[in-house]
Amino acid sequence: MSYARLPGLPIVDAMTPAVLVLTGPVTRDEVAGLCGDVRTLLEDTRAEVVLCDVAGLGPPGLGTVDLLARLQLAAKRAGGRIRLRDPDPGLHALLDLVGLRIEVEGQPEQREPALRVEEAVEPRDPPV
Repeated sequence: MSYARLPGLPIVDAMTPAVLVLTGPVTRDEVAGLCGDVRTLLEDTRAEVVLCDVAGLGPPGLGTVDLLARLQLAAKRAGGRIRLRDPDPGLHALLDLVGLRIEVEGQPEQREPALRVEEAVEPRDPPV
């Protein structure tokens, strides 16, 4: 039996996310290229998430926040999102300060309950 080969990657492992390693400092001229890289990773791998390794960015600042905001926007426009790997604790605090909510690897997502969470049931509650 024969079949026509489909364009693109023949096998995509759903457990291996698309990864973009960011090393810094990143200049303003490089931001557009990195946004294009995020869009390309989302389209080529058909993933929903691009994992951004930010360990090499150096000390966090507003330039880093601007970069991550633009990467998140590019990912959303392409139908996905970004998730951070190994962020500096200062970067996490700075993102919270400016109100930019970006998922961090290893933390439960906002819309998913944490594992092993049990709801309390009152004895007088009717069964569902």
